[in-house]
This record gives sequence, structure tokens and C-alpha cells, in this order.
Amino acid sequence: MRNVGFAMFLVYWATLAAGAQNSPDVGGGTTILALEHAWDQAQERGDVKALAAIFDNSLIYIDYDGKLLTKAEYLARVKANNTHIQQIVAEEMSVQMFGNTAIVVGSYRVKGVENGKPYLRRGRFTDTWVLTGKNWICVAAAATPILH
Repeated sequence: MRNVGFAMFLVYWATLAAGAQNSPDVGGGTTILALEHAWDQAQERGDVKALAAIFDNSLIYIDYDGKLLTKAEYLARVKANNTHIQQIVAEEMSVQMFGNTAIVVGSYRVKGVENGKPYLRRGRFTDTWVLTGKNWICVAAAATPILH
């Protein structure tokens, strides 16, 4: 029930924020950053419904290991929860607006447990968002590890 409530909140927030296009955030940068943070929170919770609401059905995701995932494959991986994510922190993000398209580039740190062993990973990402009607939706994303 909590996941359904969060998914509804996410959709409501995205609709409100996207509808505020006549405010000082004309390009949607603030909305996009809010959606990026909502993505992290949904990922931490394993909230597949909330993630499904922000991904386009044609989503292409390039994982940190180079594997290409569709929306269905990405959501199935989150649902399987083989890698329990405890925390995701966006360390930096910048949004570049190109009309109804937004490109987000940033870095993140994720802490979790995989196969019973704790891990801490850092990575960089690029996400592509498109304004469809009044809603921003993620159509493509890629993550790469930051190797020390």
C-alpha cells in the first residue's frame, strides 16, 4: 500500500511540477532534478510502480557493467532485488535544457549488499528526459563506474 501511495505522490508531483512551466523554472530544470531524486528514492525502496511512472515504455538503460536493459528488464531487476540497495546519493547533477528535452549529467554513490557482502560504488550517469504533454519522462539513461 505504501508503494502505491508513493507512486501516486510521484505522478502528482511530476504533473504539478511540469504544469508550472510558466513559473521561473520555464525550462523544467527543477522538475527534472526532483524526478531524479524521486528515482533514487524509488530505487532504494524497490518501488517498481514509482519507477514505471517516470520511465517511458521505450526506455533504453545502459547499466554500469555495459548491459543494455529495456524498461521491463530494468524493473524486473529492481523487483528481483538480488542487490539490496541501502542508499543512493546523487553527489552532483547538472541539467541542460534543449526545448522539450533535458539531459542530466551527474555522479552518484550507492551503498548496499550483494550476495551477502556489503558494497560501495561510485558512478557517473547521463539521463535523457522528454516533455510529453505536461509530464517529463525518462527515455534513455546510462551509468558508468568511477574507477579509482
